[in-house]
Amino acid sequence: MNTEELLKRYARGERNFRGVNLKRCNLYRANLPEIDLSNADLADANLSRANLSTANLSGANLTDAKLTATNLIGANLSGTDCTRANLMLAELGKTDLKDANLSHASLWKATLNKADLMNTNLTAVDLSGADLVGTSLVGATLQGADLSSANLIAADLGGANLQDTNFTGANLWNSNLNGAQLRGAVMPDGTRH
Repeated sequence: MNTEELLKRYARGERNFRGVNLKRCNLYRANLPEIDLSNADLADANLSRANLSTANLSGANLTDAKLTATNLIGANLSGTDCTRANLMLAELGKTDLKDANLSHASLWKATLNKADLMNTNLTAVDLSGADLVGTSLVGATLQGADLSSANLIAADLGGANLQDTNFTGANLWNSNLNGAQLRGAVMPDGTRH
């Protein structure tokens, strides 16, 4: 399927595009709320500034995709592969990212407040300046992640792997770190744990 066909079918009211191959497609600024792209191949796709609010992207391949400033509020990205994806400035509030792979992705200044990142792979991810207020990161792997200047007020990091994570300047007020692995982590005040 190509981009033009998807947009025409969506405009006619179709929402189910499960499993489609849209590798390297250009959906820049596309307005596709509530679309079902579960298990779709969107590797190397350009979805920057698109509206994918409440979309179903569960199990999709978003490897190396561009999602800069994309609206994913309330979307389902559980089990999605977002390895090396660019999600800078993306809106991911209340998004389901359980069991997703976001390793080496860029989420610089992304909004993830109240998102569910339980058991998510965030190895070496850039979350610097991100808004993670009230986010669930229970059991997540954030080894080597950059959370400098991130807002983690009331975030749940219980049981998370935070080894070698950079929290310099981050706000961890009222966050849960029970059972978290902190070896080598740089804390908000700059001290190494």
